[in-house]
Amino acid sequence: MASTPITIDEENGTKGSMWVLDQKLDQPMEEEAGRLKNMYREKTFSSLLVLRLAFQSLGVVYGDLGTSPLYVFYNTFPDGINDQEEVIGALSMIIYSLTLIPLLKYVFLVLRANDNGQGGTFALYSLLCRHAKIKTIPNQHRTDEELTTYSRHIFHEKSFAAKTKRWLEARIYRKNALLVLVLVGTCMVIGDGILTPAISVLSAAGGIKVAHPKMSSDVVVIVAVIILVGLFSMQHFGTDKVGWLFAPVVLLWFLLIGGIGAFNIWKYGHTVLKAFSPVYVYRFLKRGYWSSLGGIMLSITGTEALFADLGHFPVSAVQIAFTVVVFPCLLLAYTGQAAYLMKNHDHVKDAFYRSIPKGVYWPMCIVATAAAIVASQATISATFSIIKQANALGCFPRVKVVHTSKKFLGQIYIPDINWILMLLCIAVTAGFRNQSQIGNAYGTAVVIVMLVTTFLMILIMLLVWRCHWVFVVIFTGLSLLVECTYLSAVLLKVDQGGWVPLVIAAAFLLIMYVWQYGTVKRYEFEMHSRVSMAWILGLGPSLGLVRVPGIGLVYTELASGVPHIFSHFITNLPAIHSVVVFVCVKYLPVYTVPQEERFLVKRIGPKNFHMFRCVARYGYKDLHKKDDDFEKMLFDNVFVFVRLESMMDGCSDSDEYSLYNQQTEQSADNPLIDNINTVFSNMDPTLSSSSDSIVPIKSPLQSNSLMRLSGQMSSQTEMDELEYLKSCKDAGVVHILGNTVVRARRNSGLIKKIAVDYIYAFLRRICRENSVIFNVPHESLLNVGQIFYV
Repeated sequence: MASTPITIDEENGTKGSMWVLDQKLDQPMEEEAGRLKNMYREKTFSSLLVLRLAFQSLGVVYGDLGTSPLYVFYNTFPDGINDQEEVIGALSMIIYSLTLIPLLKYVFLVLRANDNGQGGTFALYSLLCRHAKIKTIPNQHRTDEELTTYSRHIFHEKSFAAKTKRWLEARIYRKNALLVLVLVGTCMVIGDGILTPAISVLSAAGGIKVAHPKMSSDVVVIVAVIILVGLFSMQHFGTDKVGWLFAPVVLLWFLLIGGIGAFNIWKYGHTVLKAFSPVYVYRFLKRGYWSSLGGIMLSITGTEALFADLGHFPVSAVQIAFTVVVFPCLLLAYTGQAAYLMKNHDHVKDAFYRSIPKGVYWPMCIVATAAAIVASQATISATFSIIKQANALGCFPRVKVVHTSKKFLGQIYIPDINWILMLLCIAVTAGFRNQSQIGNAYGTAVVIVMLVTTFLMILIMLLVWRCHWVFVVIFTGLSLLVECTYLSAVLLKVDQGGWVPLVIAAAFLLIMYVWQYGTVKRYEFEMHSRVSMAWILGLGPSLGLVRVPGIGLVYTELASGVPHIFSHFITNLPAIHSVVVFVCVKYLPVYTVPQEERFLVKRIGPKNFHMFRCVARYGYKDLHKKDDDFEKMLFDNVFVFVRLESMMDGCSDSDEYSLYNQQTEQSADNPLIDNINTVFSNMDPTLSSSSDSIVPIKSPLQSNSLMRLSGQMSSQTEMDELEYLKSCKDAGVVHILGNTVVRARRNSGLIKKIAVDYIYAFLRRICRENSVIFNVPHESLLNVGQIFYV
């Protein structure tokens, strides 16, 4: 591996020269909001379909929130109950917490802040990245803004939204602070993926000990660990095959807990209904039950899943499921348990199971265990999804991502993360052995995620929705009042288990931030050391070397300019391939890029240089296909580009331009391009971005109509180049990948040396290589090494 040390200076960003393109492509854009398609908003759902989707959403979205009655009252009163006033006050806090946070904040407000139907922390961040230049790797271009899924608004320069946008963009530390906020929320979600299975399964397994009081607690822990091992071992099958069971199980669970709650209210008295008066909230807090708030806070755990798992359901379906089924059943369940505890103060430890009528005890125990497994499954799947999104944005080391369904792109499995989660989950379950300390840890993770969502929503309301500042202040005040109150309560129990998510989050945050720092520095190195077009043109058609038969695919981080890896390669080797294609695979702040809009093809230099650039664009939900499919699509687009290039008028040989841009610009005046557009629009429907199926894309060259049309229009020069490209492809394709080593300078500080030379270097060694991700055959791989110091 050839290598050379290169030193670059650390600077705050790369302003101005990031994008140097032909003026034809850099014309001011018209407002995009009116003409860009929003696929989710264009969809219309019949009433029956919405009801069916609402039913299905129960099994995906509400499992975690629905299993909270298993452990809330035990964690609220770990030291026992003194009088009935405590029970009524705690119930009143639960009622109004469920009303303010899940119902009002999330169901009726936060769900509207979806990214074309996608929810979660990264969906909010992607919306902000589209409305302000806050992405730490500035590899976007105007052509990306013309994507179907790239919807955004244009601000008036004097508007408050425009001022907020300029304030965010003005300082690099503000962008970094926002990124750290998003990463903190992400790390807490990962913590949820560990703590939810632990507390849910352990609480459900506790029903065995209630029926057999003499049984040792060790048996309950062993049963819980066995269930957890089985749960994580089944992850590689995915949820597609058993997912149809989830919704009926969760619906049965809600109906049972609601029915039992109503029975307990009837049996033990209606006095507990006084809790619906907000006066008892004030009395509860006035009496100083501050430490109990950490347990009450568990009643709203799983609320973030309302937003994070939005992907496969319309907002209306999720709202209907919550307001019609989840909310009333939870209110009945908690009120029924409180009515039981009013008469049985000593049973608070096992309040859920002891309040169950004897006739349905064992069926309820079985349903509770099944519901706990469903809740755990949904949280684990969400963890896989958010790690994949972090990976796409360059904030997590490259890991293996496996499809578990041929129907749904969102169902993925990450083996390495799965086993790490399992080990940590078992360690938490076996280490704490009781619900109280796990509940303290769980509450800490949940409230921090909610605070992150609140801060991101403030920016969404200002930049995206452009709300009046009064409405923003009201939302901020109410949200922070509730969430900061709960945060102060859970922080009091940091030494009683609350430290667990903080340690887990700190470990993942360190990994993610160091990896993101190294990724940014590598990109800045590519930008600072890229080769000028004047240098390329000065080499002549042969590039000053022997041009050997074949095609060289040079992978680079850059979407414009010639990467330093190319000059480094031809400086150390005496030959280069007859055709060179610079390949840039980049991820954009959109949830998906439609297949037909994925590739942009450009020419570099005159035609006789035979140099091209191909930019492959992906969204944070997209999955990179196998190299065979990727390589085929790449060459198909290059061939189509060469055909269409001959039809373009007024383009010089040295222009660097986009296939789709020119197609759009000239379609109004050129009927031939209209015909080609018709051919493209009549291609196989599997190219549609709205399809959830994972199928091999069909090449545009497979269209006989396009073949005949292009054959009639092609000049002899074009046909000669096509034949030349095909012969070079038949001669062989070589994948040239850069292997850049990042090291800290000798005069760097100790922290920086540890982060770069040890942590980042270690992560680079254990993560997957680019050649594995792109599935490059070993015999076709050529690594070019470089060293640079930061």
